[in-house]
Amino acid sequence: MLALMATVGLDWIRTRVADSVRSLIGGGGDGPTLDLEPFRGPLGDPGLFGPDSVAWRVGADAAMLIGGVRALLLQTVHPLAMAGVGDHSNYRSDPWGRLQRTAMYVSTTTFGSTAAAHDMVEMVTSVHQSVRGTADDGRPYSALDPELLRWVHVTEVDSFAVAVGAFGAAELSAADIDRYHFEMSHLGRLMGATDVPESAAAVTNYYDGISHELLGSTRAREAVRFLIWPPVPARLRPAYLGIVGAAVSLLPDEIREELWLPKLPFAEDLLIGPGAAALSRFLGWALGESPIVAAAHLRATSEKNG
Repeated sequence: MLALMATVGLDWIRTRVADSVRSLIGGGGDGPTLDLEPFRGPLGDPGLFGPDSVAWRVGADAAMLIGGVRALLLQTVHPLAMAGVGDHSNYRSDPWGRLQRTAMYVSTTTFGSTAAAHDMVEMVTSVHQSVRGTADDGRPYSALDPELLRWVHVTEVDSFAVAVGAFGAAELSAADIDRYHFEMSHLGRLMGATDVPESAAAVTNYYDGISHELLGSTRAREAVRFLIWPPVPARLRPAYLGIVGAAVSLLPDEIREELWLPKLPFAEDLLIGPGAAALSRFLGWALGESPIVAAAHLRATSEKNG
């Protein structure tokens, strides 16, 4: 009887957590029903990467949530990127809608059919056509600027690799990380970015070359405060704080200084780091096998009849 009660209790917890997380990122539960059509498609179609890629291993890891928050935090220090977000994004009035759209972009380009991935790239590019204006420092910006697209691409891919490497279940070697950057550089070029880094060393060189342009502006710090304390449902607040704390701990020291995010070595080494790893694994257990990954794997590994 006790064993049965324990099993029922664990199942209830698992379902509750999974529904709550998916309601935020658009995968079902209390939120919109997940559309699996982009992940089906022609049998034998590997999509942009395929089941043997590092991109699939990284993309299926729950630590991607931490990487996504790190990317958003990191992107705020580029004045032109922050101007585009501040002028054109509705992240304050609809933060979870934006999160769901971003999650769908990442999942579709990673696991979707070749046609669905290209359709997603075209749709995002179309939306970007109207994202233009003048930054606070007087410089014009456009979301179609190849250099700005490179910044967004690098911060996203680097953040996913760093977060999964630090807290994920997937074990990534240095060669795996280099391969991941190489694979994802194809997507960066599809989006219109130029000179996309294809290895971890190239990413480091890119950051070194652009560091003089990065600034923790007032607008950037306001966005960071919102990211740290958004209108999260009370039941998700502890988990979200764990995710954002882990994301902050993975930021470079100079970026944290720009954003006024103090370093707390004792708390980060003894609490945040181990807690983030445990949380990532707990979320992986609660979410179970992703229906997106399952659909993509079936599509990619099935052979056409006749």
